[in-house]
Amino acid sequence: MPREKHPVDETLPPLKMFTSGLQHVAAMYAGVVAPPMIVGPAVGLSARDTAFLMGASLFTAGLATLLQTLGVWRIGAKLPFVNGVSFAGVTPMIAIGKDRGADAIPIIFGAIIVAGLLGFLAAPYFGKLVRFFPPVVTGTVITLIGISLLPVAFNWSQGGNRTATDYGSVQNIGMAAGTLLAVLLLRRLLRGFLQQISILLGLVVGTLAAVPLGMVDTDALRTAGLVGFPTPFHFGAPQFQVAAIVSMCIVMLVCMTESTADILALGRIVDRPADARTIEGGLRADALGSALSPLFNGFMCSAFAQNIGLVAMTKVRSRFVVAAGGGILILLGLCPAAASVIGVVPLPVLGGAGIVLFGSVAASGIQTLAGAAMERGENALIVAASVGVGLIPIAAPDFYHAFPKDLLVVLDSGISTGCVAAILLNLAFNHLGARRGTAASATADGRAEPVPAH
Repeated sequence: MPREKHPVDETLPPLKMFTSGLQHVAAMYAGVVAPPMIVGPAVGLSARDTAFLMGASLFTAGLATLLQTLGVWRIGAKLPFVNGVSFAGVTPMIAIGKDRGADAIPIIFGAIIVAGLLGFLAAPYFGKLVRFFPPVVTGTVITLIGISLLPVAFNWSQGGNRTATDYGSVQNIGMAAGTLLAVLLLRRLLRGFLQQISILLGLVVGTLAAVPLGMVDTDALRTAGLVGFPTPFHFGAPQFQVAAIVSMCIVMLVCMTESTADILALGRIVDRPADARTIEGGLRADALGSALSPLFNGFMCSAFAQNIGLVAMTKVRSRFVVAAGGGILILLGLCPAAASVIGVVPLPVLGGAGIVLFGSVAASGIQTLAGAAMERGENALIVAASVGVGLIPIAAPDFYHAFPKDLLVVLDSGISTGCVAAILLNLAFNHLGARRGTAASATADGRAEPVPAH
């Protein structure tokens, strides 16, 4: 009798594969194009060059997602794992590009290439750290991921542009609330496949409702070209400067830390717990995708946590669905007109749907913490301190304003600081000085169990 496939390895009917993949693209589209939208003008690029960076980012996000989901050799987690441009690199890239204009882009790309290659070599060592990520750590980090993403949804709900006159208007927030309500109603009333794509349907409903209010801008759709390939090294050959390389290597370490937590979270959600080899493969895909991205004028790639929330919400666990989303991203990168179709979705509409998506990530973290033996005082203290540290950049964005700018790459990320705090506290309370036992991946109470050999 043939062995039944795990849901992660199942292929779905073509229409379901496409629409479910499109829903993943819709969930992460704004997150992919936002970094180039910020970095481009900040370093002095023209509107046309900034738009080129946005298309290139979609293209390279698609390549990185295919590498992550389908895998080659020991590269790729082979889970429904979406990769895209990392927000962690925005601040250091702006710092690198200050007063350099378009000449900064080759320097940024050179630093990303080196950081990606070094990350690829370091991936096996990161993979062996799985024993330091028991549920008390992963649950804390997953919860922080969701909480850290919620302000992004709140910003989108207000309009996205803090300098705009209608930022935070009743109309913007009302549209976000209407989209949120539509998603919840569709999720409650629909059944089967339609229920699984309730987020996508909610985005359609919200966009249609925004049309008569004049909130849908179709100018980009009308002026976009039909075909446009991200010419390799469009901004010139990469340049390698030590300060820029060090800065982006720090960003790579931050991305690898967050991706490790994301892989562990996704493994639990799809009922295929991530082992050391899975983490190693996922980190290799992250790093290699980042190293190759500058070839096509893209930035550093890492996991997209909002799509983990989408997997948790829809229960569609097939990695081939996300691979289909990767294929759609590549097509969007090659066809500016197609990319503009998703781009017409107003940010308040994305914000309303984002509240559900990002909240689902936090809920998954809380669910994980439920199995972390919280009755033990040590574990409760680990969660309390780590969540508190992780919330600092969210609740008090200027808290670390007096620290060196290079440190802000880590300190301004609540996910990173909370993750580091949880790991160190777990080591202090559950490993150092504890009774000798079998080394390795921790169970719910933070103690050890054997690591499977590979």
